[in-house]
This record gives sequence, C-alpha cells and structure tokens, in this order.
Amino acid sequence: MKINCTVLITIWAKKWSKHCLIFDLPNSVFEPLWSSHHISNVLITFKEDFGTQGRGGYFDQFGIIRDVMQNHMMQIFALVAMEPPVTLNAEDIRDEKVKLLRSVQPATLEDTTIGQYTGKGNEPGYLDDKTVPKDSKTPTYATTLFHIKNKRWNGCPFILKAGKALNEKKIEVRIQFKASPFNLYQDLDPTIRNELVLRVGPEEAIYLKMVTKKPGLTNEYEVSELDLTYKNRFELKNIPDAYERLILDVLRGDHNLFVRNDELLEAWRIFTPLLHAIDKGALDVEKYEFGARSTPKTDELLKKAGFVRHSGYTWKDPSKKQ
Repeated sequence: MKINCTVLITIWAKKWSKHCLIFDLPNSVFEPLWSSHHISNVLITFKEDFGTQGRGGYFDQFGIIRDVMQNHMMQIFALVAMEPPVTLNAEDIRDEKVKLLRSVQPATLEDTTIGQYTGKGNEPGYLDDKTVPKDSKTPTYATTLFHIKNKRWNGCPFILKAGKALNEKKIEVRIQFKASPFNLYQDLDPTIRNELVLRVGPEEAIYLKMVTKKPGLTNEYEVSELDLTYKNRFELKNIPDAYERLILDVLRGDHNLFVRNDELLEAWRIFTPLLHAIDKGALDVEKYEFGARSTPKTDELLKKAGFVRHSGYTWKDPSKKQ
C-alpha cells in the first residue's frame, strides 16, 4: 500500500491533540512563557485505576512503555513541545513534530523507573492474573525523563509517567513554572508553584493553578485556579467518541494528527535502547500496591527533575457537588 493510504491510529491522544493546537497557537499570552526560561518541567501523566483484568497475557508481551508511552504519550509530548508550524497543513504539522523528536535524546536507565503492581485486599496483583507468567518482570508502571536539545527547551525536562492499578484514572499534561525569584510573603509555602494543567480525562479541562487572597480582612492566602471545565463552559450534548473522530478524519483524508513513518522511527529511536536494556533485566522492577499514588523511586526521580509536589491543593471538578 502507498504510505498515504496507511494510517496508524492512536486513541485518546487524538481526542486532545486538536485542543492542544488551538490552545497553544492562537493564545499569544503563553508564547513568551513557553520555554525553559520560565517553565521548570513538564509532566505528562497516564493513570488507570484498574489492572489487566484478565488480559495480562496480551499485556505481558509489551509492558506499559510499549503499550502507551512510546506511541500515545509521545504524540501529546510532541504537540506540546513542537515549534509553531508554517501552516496547519498536515505535512507542516508533522514536519515540526519530527523536528522536535529528532532533538530528543534517547531515554536512559538512569532517568527511568519501572514497577509492577501487587494485590491489595480484594484486588489481585499482576502476577495473580492466570494469563501472566509467574516469573514475569514486565512493568505495569514506568516514569522516564526526556531532555530536548534545542533553544526553547534546553534545561527543561519532560517527564512521562504511566501506570496501571493506581489511585485514580487520569490523563493530563502538567506544566510547572519556575518559582518566583523574590518572595515578599515569608509565610508562603515554598512548595507552591504556578501550574498550567491540560486535563485530557476523565473530565476535559484546562486550569491555571495560582495563589489568591482569601476573602476577608486578613492577608491569608489560598491556592486556587482559573478553571475551564469543558462541560461547564460548553453545551456538550453529543461528544464524539475518540474512535468516531479518528474514523471521520480517515474518511476525510485528514492526516493532521496521524503518525508519519519518519515520526514513528524517531519515537522508536528514543525508546529502543531503553527497552532492550529493560528486557535484559538491567533495571529493577519496583513493587507497588494496587491503588498506590506512585512509587518511592519515581518520587525521587521527579525531585531530580525539579518537579515540586504541593500536597495542600487538589483540583476539584466544579461540575460535581463536593
């Protein structure tokens, strides 16, 4: 078949890809901030709150990195970090994604952690799945740091984190800005950072985390957000499923958000040395309980990347009664 007659379909990455383009390109307020001068790190997260559910035999052939990180997550990574394309033509967009990926250094063992979930309570562990070999070392969780060697992003690590059987279901891009160089408020929690979050699911939203003053006569502060939750802002009577959007783009011949062969090769160039090393047992598989938030080694790796976790704030879906 001719290359323009073959499409590589990814699912949830496409659901948010057009949002990324429209959010980033026309909104000039973010352009001066969109670099390592102001951004400390970018964390792209894929979490599932369930395990393999009897499909472990299939999953065990690939693991979490091949399953979602090398393909789906790299699509969002490329769209967030790429330079603005010359036009919105499919080839111009894909040219910029390939250019970005070519500047990404291959993933390394030193910048990677992997894990495998164990059972807790009534929830079985990965090795309890009858379709999984009892001595399997296949990772169900992974975190990797990526370094982009270009003028815009040099010195700003991108972190990809994905896993099964975690504490929640969530797909998001979290852009953490650098701390203010000077702070007049001595009682301000030093772990607070401004963050721009693009939430892919389960509820699509964009919000900017910031410090505000509490109402009243005191000078007490609170971490809050400027929030755009899609179903609150727009009348969403019928949201097309991810597959519907993809098939419609195929029928229209719209290649904007599909992977080109050279883009696919670059993604494999980035991951292949790491995957071969993991397959040979070069990296310890850390055990974590079903329902865990993360793993200790992952927290250490994120700290190394400059990510600061502020435990005093949690985004609350404004469409749900608290």
